Amino acid sequence: MTVSVFDLFKIGIGPSSSHTVGPMKAALRFVMALESRRLIESVIRVECNLYGSLAMTGHGHATDIAIILGLMGEAPDKVDPHTVAERIAAVRESNTLALGGTHTISWDERADLIFRFGEFREEHSNTMTFHAYDISGSVILERTYYSVGGGFVLSADEAEAGGADAGSNLEIPYPFNSARALLAIGQQQGLTIAQIARANENARLSDAEVNEGLDALWGAMDSCIERGIRETGELPGGLRVKRRAALILRNLEAKDIEADGDTLEPLDWVNLFALAVNEENAAGGRVVTAPTNGAAGVIPAVIAYYERFIPGASQEGIRCMLLTAAAIGSLYKQNASISAAEVGCQGEVGVACSMAAGALCAVLGGTNNQIENAAEIGMEHNLGLTCDPIGGLVQIPCIERNTMGAVKAINAARLALHGDGTHHVPLDHCIKTMFETGKDMQAKYKETSEGGLAVNIVEC
Repeated sequence: MTVSVFDLFKIGIGPSSSHTVGPMKAALRFVMALESRRLIESVIRVECNLYGSLAMTGHGHATDIAIILGLMGEAPDKVDPHTVAERIAAVRESNTLALGGTHTISWDERADLIFRFGEFREEHSNTMTFHAYDISGSVILERTYYSVGGGFVLSADEAEAGGADAGSNLEIPYPFNSARALLAIGQQQGLTIAQIARANENARLSDAEVNEGLDALWGAMDSCIERGIRETGELPGGLRVKRRAALILRNLEAKDIEADGDTLEPLDWVNLFALAVNEENAAGGRVVTAPTNGAAGVIPAVIAYYERFIPGASQEGIRCMLLTAAAIGSLYKQNASISAAEVGCQGEVGVACSMAAGALCAVLGGTNNQIENAAEIGMEHNLGLTCDPIGGLVQIPCIERNTMGAVKAINAARLALHGDGTHHVPLDHCIKTMFETGKDMQAKYKETSEGGLAVNIVEC
């Protein structure tokens, strides 16, 4: 099933798509299931169990906060990030929670939100179970959900059936599940990858609606950059990581480029854009999964680079980039994973780099074959990238890693444009290799904070 651009790119809050956005959506879905069965008034207690990576790094990724907000009826794209701290404090102080925003129940966080450290469920590393109890102590509803990356959530039934919460059974004109099929459609129909993606979106949305949605996505990304480059101070979580974007902006604005003769100055701006987004993400601000929160800075930084430094850049070019990136990201979502808990950071920053490389290549005049080549280069040189966040926080090495992914994407696009699209490793093979590498990777390198930098750097 080809994934929609509006499923792959989702507006939410930080710091994590799989550990914050996904659990909030899962908790909300559980509440909606109670409401649809008219059971919510009978509930006196809800218990949630978190397993695998959700347990190991959940506190650092605000999973506890996300679960509470979801149970209160909040959705990631609607909740006001500025009110979260106050609302969570009120719940913890009163030991009560407004289930679905209306029905008050008791809330003992130590007993009701259980982090099952070291327990990994076979179905998925990001598993959570919910139980609702009535006054007799009986379970009146039980659900299991998997947060499979990028804010996508599957119920146990959906996972067993091979379904997903993205896409639909809607017939689209150009279905594809491989880069090879995507290139074949382009050749047969005389269409670019972006045009193929747009035609598929037109199966349910008009051109005007597609444009409006794409513009809203870029607007959210751009606003995130603007907030990130103005904020100062330390990021939450205890590592005392200082925001750097505002300082870099001041340094760049004070430079005399002609006098300095700095021909690589655009790369400083790319670094700035990526840092700004991921510092906002780490602070729990409004971001767009691209395709995840942990990798949310790569694609916006490359789009901002295009808008600022490429002559002739346009709004239509930005739409082309988002559509092209989504088509590439769909291949990873269908055939591998975009979850660091499942395949390491190669599934997050690696995938974002691949998507951004193809997107930039497209607006620089690349053919479909060159776009596919750029996407392959972007992933090939991220293979094996581990996820080892210090303290379970999306800060070190995650924030800087986005700058590296963005710069690498620009270089991948430029390399591809120097060729004719012919290359030895097809994107499909690279995606398969990434997935196999992720399956072979030890669990301690997959968002558990039990290996790599997470254990070799003393928290201070």
